[in-house]
Amino acid sequence: MKPYLAALLVLPLAACSWGIKLDSAGKAIRVAWNDDVSACRELGKVTVSVLDSVGPLDRRNTKVNDELEVMARNEAASMNADTIKPLSEPRNGEQQWGAYACGANARAAAPTPSQRAGEGVETFPIR
Repeated sequence: MKPYLAALLVLPLAACSWGIKLDSAGKAIRVAWNDDVSACRELGKVTVSVLDSVGPLDRRNTKVNDELEVMARNEAASMNADTIKPLSEPRNGEQQWGAYACGANARAAAPTPSQRAGEGVETFPIR
């Protein structure tokens, strides 16, 4: 009887990540953990959340972090982003990510400084 009880307790924990899978569009999204994204065009922010505990039991941080990344990549793909970068540390199963276009599409779609100025004038910071 005890082995069945143990199996019943473990089964709900294993079921927590069954629905969180990296879809085909999310596979194309790059994660810029420490990379500079200043040359990229920011498309917006993505906030994702998963269960970080099941009842009184805390889930492993590694598993929670992996699921947050997968969800952020999937969501960023729907925004036509090609790169994401974490904007905060995971907290209580929630994390905010920045979505960016860093590839060839970013340069074509992002206005140059002269286009933003409207007069063909570029400005540069003074040292």
